[in-house]
Amino acid sequence: MPKLHFNENAAPNVVKLDDGTEIRRTCAAGFGCHNLSCGLKVHVKDGKLIKVEGDEDHPISQGRLCVRCLTAKDYVYHEDRILYPMKRAREDRGLDKFERISWDEALDTIIENYQKTVDEYGIDAVTVWCGTGRECGQIHFQMANDVFGTVQAVHPNGGWSCIVPRMAAMLWTMGSSYIEADNAIGFPDRYDDPRWECPKYMLIWGRDPLRSNPDGLFGHSIVDMMKRGMKLIVVDPRVNWLATRADLHLQIHPGTDGALMMALLNVAIGEDLYDHEFVEEWTYGFDELAERVKDCTPEWASKITGVDAEDIRQAARLLSEKPSTLSMGLAVDQNPNTLQIGHGLLSLFAIYGHMDVPGGCFMGLPPTFAGMAENVSMEDSTAEGEEPEGLAKFGKIGCNPAGHEKYPALSHICNSTHPDVNLDILETKSPVEFHFAYIFNHNPISCMTIQPERYMEGLRKVDFIAIADVFKTPAIMALADIVLPAATFLEKAGYCTNNNASQPGQFGAIRNVIDRVGEAKSDMEIMLELHRRLYPNSKKPGWASPEDFITEQMKGIRDVDITYDELAEHVIGQYELEYKKYEKGMLRADGQPGFNTTTGRIELYSLMLESLGDDPLPYYIEPKFSAVSRPDIAEQYPITMTSGARRFTSFHSENRQIARLREIHPYPTVDINPKLAAEQDITEGSWVEVESPWGSAQLVAHITPIVKEDVISCDHGWWLPEKDPEHLFDVFKHNVNQLIPHEEIGPLGFGAHYKCTPVRIKLAS
Repeated sequence: MPKLHFNENAAPNVVKLDDGTEIRRTCAAGFGCHNLSCGLKVHVKDGKLIKVEGDEDHPISQGRLCVRCLTAKDYVYHEDRILYPMKRAREDRGLDKFERISWDEALDTIIENYQKTVDEYGIDAVTVWCGTGRECGQIHFQMANDVFGTVQAVHPNGGWSCIVPRMAAMLWTMGSSYIEADNAIGFPDRYDDPRWECPKYMLIWGRDPLRSNPDGLFGHSIVDMMKRGMKLIVVDPRVNWLATRADLHLQIHPGTDGALMMALLNVAIGEDLYDHEFVEEWTYGFDELAERVKDCTPEWASKITGVDAEDIRQAARLLSEKPSTLSMGLAVDQNPNTLQIGHGLLSLFAIYGHMDVPGGCFMGLPPTFAGMAENVSMEDSTAEGEEPEGLAKFGKIGCNPAGHEKYPALSHICNSTHPDVNLDILETKSPVEFHFAYIFNHNPISCMTIQPERYMEGLRKVDFIAIADVFKTPAIMALADIVLPAATFLEKAGYCTNNNASQPGQFGAIRNVIDRVGEAKSDMEIMLELHRRLYPNSKKPGWASPEDFITEQMKGIRDVDITYDELAEHVIGQYELEYKKYEKGMLRADGQPGFNTTTGRIELYSLMLESLGDDPLPYYIEPKFSAVSRPDIAEQYPITMTSGARRFTSFHSENRQIARLREIHPYPTVDINPKLAAEQDITEGSWVEVESPWGSAQLVAHITPIVKEDVISCDHGWWLPEKDPEHLFDVFKHNVNQLIPHEEIGPLGFGAHYKCTPVRIKLAS
């Protein structure tokens, strides 16, 4: 295996200036983007943050930073930061009656209530909730499994509509844990390395990478490749910046992605654009796929999607040019047709011969190689005579989380409770009843949860809730009995990898570069301290300190051969990545050529999907609430809402307190076509009410032609920190997730209606 290599010509990780200021290099993993690892030069004097600049020696970000990092000082020293542990009586939930306590009292109270819950109700009454994750090492499952000993790990995003469906499609058709556009991340010279080839075309599907930098993909690398000749084809209901620079913008009607995907396959096969040699040698089920899509013509898809049939043909033809690449985003997940869309798009690029070639779709290592195999800890490190810990203590290794019986496919891929079943459990107390909840990296009633007010009422039934966060969020105000002050990424140790650790072309060290504000601790430190108190005699490797824990985690990713301290000395390191791993036996545990699937080939006909009870071939599902499926609803709610479009100023529900960011984007916004606005007498900047059969929200109108006349695009994750905390910062007045139906999800339990909900709109009264 190649060694991790460093830029020996980079600036030292600490430079001292004449006035006593130190410039300290680190990698970013906070105020937003996770797993991205942008490079920072942090100016520090007397332990305090002065300003942040981009690190030009970082091989990926190369000195470029977004506005969230540039306003880091505003975030770190904001007057509303939580500085100390706090407690509140359970009967005072919703009231601003917190009082300061010590860390010892806070942690002892958590453990006391945990032990009481386990003794009275059993371990399944304990649940751990997490969102995207500031730690980047993804400690959610360690907190649930190894500390609290429960399999009830909760990520309450309806249909787990965030990366998991895409990864399921990748694993169940190709055996790869992550597949992404090849942007030369593993080469020190990046695009100048002769082994890399610039893609001819990139298909960007349901993603706005410049704003989101999604899942470890540095969005601006797309602009870098465009400067080198790469052209774009963009699929998006909105005309974003990249769409205006694309050769083709396929402005699809929200929710109809599956039909467009099927038509592209129809043209690729029908016009003989595919790579016959690759298909013959490395794929399984091509004839069945060809039969499936033969009637899915561009004309058929055009009637469904609103995209011109000739544009569909042209897109399929252009994408056949070698090499071309694919970057598919969250919109693929947030659709009940999600698995099928992912399966079909991956199949399209497979039959073109674009998989794992320079400038094509880079394939991540299979889970068993990439350290992502089992989120539930399967290792019982208990030595003879020692007390068991975590899951082992409760005999839970191999047991199933809530929702497994109803949706076994999802827990098969991520060993988590099913998000939609979580709400059912909270409301019905069946088949389990939660009595203890620990919540971190997550603001559940402001972001992610569908029908968030129902979630809040359900969580209020839980006997004890502890929450760790940086600011007092609506979730803390509504729910928390104990509040823990979380550190920012500038105040702790951590690490980042790109593309969810399955393509570890880089490892970045998150370094504690400033003095901590108040008594903040990192989520990892809190986890390790809870573990020490619960298991005082533990000899579990790596659990003694954050640095040891990070070192142990990195060992599970491509057998990383350095410690955290060694990585921190260099800040950022790279592995050179290899292409055509399927020819070299690098994708299979047996070392044989091929892919990590049952057949050893890319399964256009997926045997895994077939075994799970789904159709083994891609297919299109008409949106459940479209004019075709539900004309009764469409008559009253004739507009389609898409939500979740990213903004430079925020990441989900974060950054709402930062004045300079609010100057850029002050309020939750809905994009409305000028014709629709005129019909409703809506003017620029007016407050409007968006209503669906399931709820309503108020937003500020932005009149723009970037959406079609029958589509609106709504900001998500909004609350107003300047409003009354005892009114929960007006979160339910502005949260568009109120509009989305609960458990209207896709086959096997994946996907939801975040991007295709029927609504109507009017001026707010």
